[in-house]
Amino acid sequence: MNWAPVAWVAGVAAVGWALFTSEQIIKPETRTDGRVVVTYWEKWSDFEFEAMRKVVEKYNNSQDKIFVKVLSVPNIAGKTLLATSGGIPPDLAGLYGPNVAQYAFNNAVMPLDEFANEAGMDRDDYIHQYYDICTYRGKLWALPTTPASTALHYNRDMLQAAGWDPNNPPKTIEELTELDKRIFKKDGSRITKMGFLPTEPGWWPWAWGPIFGGKLWNGVDKITMDDPKIVEGYTWMGSFAKQYGSGTVSSFQEGFGSFNSPQNPFMDNKLATVLQGVWMANFIEKQNPKLNWGASAFPYPANRPEMANSSLLDLDILVIPTGAKHPKEAFEFLKYLQTQEAMEMLCLGQKKHSPLANVSEGFLQNHPNPNIRLFQELAESKNTLATPKTPIWAQWGDEIRTATQSINNGSKTPEQALNDVQTKMQPLLDKVLRHERALGIEPRSEDMAE
Repeated sequence: MNWAPVAWVAGVAAVGWALFTSEQIIKPETRTDGRVVVTYWEKWSDFEFEAMRKVVEKYNNSQDKIFVKVLSVPNIAGKTLLATSGGIPPDLAGLYGPNVAQYAFNNAVMPLDEFANEAGMDRDDYIHQYYDICTYRGKLWALPTTPASTALHYNRDMLQAAGWDPNNPPKTIEELTELDKRIFKKDGSRITKMGFLPTEPGWWPWAWGPIFGGKLWNGVDKITMDDPKIVEGYTWMGSFAKQYGSGTVSSFQEGFGSFNSPQNPFMDNKLATVLQGVWMANFIEKQNPKLNWGASAFPYPANRPEMANSSLLDLDILVIPTGAKHPKEAFEFLKYLQTQEAMEMLCLGQKKHSPLANVSEGFLQNHPNPNIRLFQELAESKNTLATPKTPIWAQWGDEIRTATQSINNGSKTPEQALNDVQTKMQPLLDKVLRHERALGIEPRSEDMAE
């Protein structure tokens, strides 16, 4: 990939996009009271946006120098990059953790180290894994908003009906496979129930190898999709479609409703277990409040007990785009948001756990998610897993998704599909490293630290 032309095209596209975007978003605002207006774009809508809006309102009422104007902006990752390339960025943008390396590499966001040092903020203020998601090449490029860890969600009634102790959900991959065999049901040629299905919801196709203890890369310069543990994980992932028939499984999935609906297969008693995040309790309460459910750490391979308590981590982040008109004032709001009071207000409003190292007991006791302590503890596990921090992750992740589809439809073996990913992505990583070395940036491990 030629990065310079990409930046140029993005800049041209940004101008075109800006011309067709509402004045409400791009038009600078002035106030008669002299307060500096910080424009803040956020991806959320509905109750998630409302939770942040209340935090912003509280901040605006707490002082008279800065006024934060928060707007809900769909497709925010692309729009922020385009607006930045076009020279009309917001002062703050709410992005996703996996965006950090790409935006830093393209000089689309400002480093925050100097601001953070002046404010006395450092890694020990946070659950380390979440802070590390905000860094790339030894610099801090973002700060957390709401975090997410994942766990196995299970339907107690379905477990009990299958003769499984509903208070003792599967702890190993082998037990999870056995549970699926017990619960699996067909009506003629049509599947009606399953115990587990790796492709539901299918949001983390990159995770199956790491759950088995494999490494997607060495954290520096070599992609390792051929790691035997990676192959083992994807072989297990593909075993469901292989055993039941890829077409039969696909037909089963075609009958699922959307995630946020009563026809969600977990909430509709079609799937007994599902890998989901801390947010799942919100949607269960909304779509099927009578569901008798629980949550536990996702199972680990029986021969790798050291992988117990693994959890996939993700993070919503705030960045200050390069060229922001009011970076100092934007960081003042960022600093406020990182206080325990403001962060707990936001995370409670979104019904998630906190990314901060210190959490009040009241936050945990008053939390509507009955399993919130589990998700908080899993976020601090030594086996937390996150996407590789590299500018090529968007392409790499797409290739992994394609590979999982090939494995599940039987067109390729796990070894073939994963080797294809390796062959396509290693040259792109090499190109990134050559570019950075030309700028005097030496590769360093980007693996998540403990």
